[in-house]
Amino acid sequence: MDFKGAYTTANLKFLLEGFYVTLEVAFIAIAISFVIGCVTGTLRYAKVPVLSQALAFEVELIRNLPLLLIIFFTRFALPEVGINLGTLYSSIVALAVFEAAMISEVVRSGLNSVDKGQIEAARSSGLNGARTLWHIVLPQGLRRMVPPLVSQFISLLKDTSLAVGIALPELMHNANIVVGHNYNSAIPILMVVAVMYFVVNYILSLVSRRLENRMA
Repeated sequence: MDFKGAYTTANLKFLLEGFYVTLEVAFIAIAISFVIGCVTGTLRYAKVPVLSQALAFEVELIRNLPLLLIIFFTRFALPEVGINLGTLYSSIVALAVFEAAMISEVVRSGLNSVDKGQIEAARSSGLNGARTLWHIVLPQGLRRMVPPLVSQFISLLKDTSLAVGIALPELMHNANIVVGHNYNSAIPILMVVAVMYFVVNYILSLVSRRLENRMA
């Protein structure tokens, strides 16, 4: 193991550049997928005629496809029909689409977990469907959504490494390049990569616990 050769200033800077790309892709994809997933999950919960069934089909289709296939599709298939997003935006779109499908199920399950008796009581007291959803269902469902939502965000952050397949210069891509120049640095470099992933994911888990405690 060549720790001295692995931990040069140039190598560490190169890894940090890749880590920045990883965080950039992850957090943009998280923001997009959260919005789309919440809207999709809520519409499915509301059982809007036709639209709900169409969204259910779309969600099940995406959830049962490998993420790597979706990444390859956005990068190599879309340009064939005139949509060339480039490596960075192809990664963001693929991750956001895949994660939105997962989040929509978390949202739908969280809303469905609210006791039906409370919904019936709200409706009988004069609240319409929209106000019941906003004042009764969402506040309670949100408490149950926090842990699985954060788990999905953590998964998305780790899944950015799959974009190495389309040469996105993220953390694992840059780590592979460093190791390729010096195979004896594999363990030291991968240790740094593991620490970087762990720190961010651990912070997300701490935020999740704090949110849970506040909502309890």
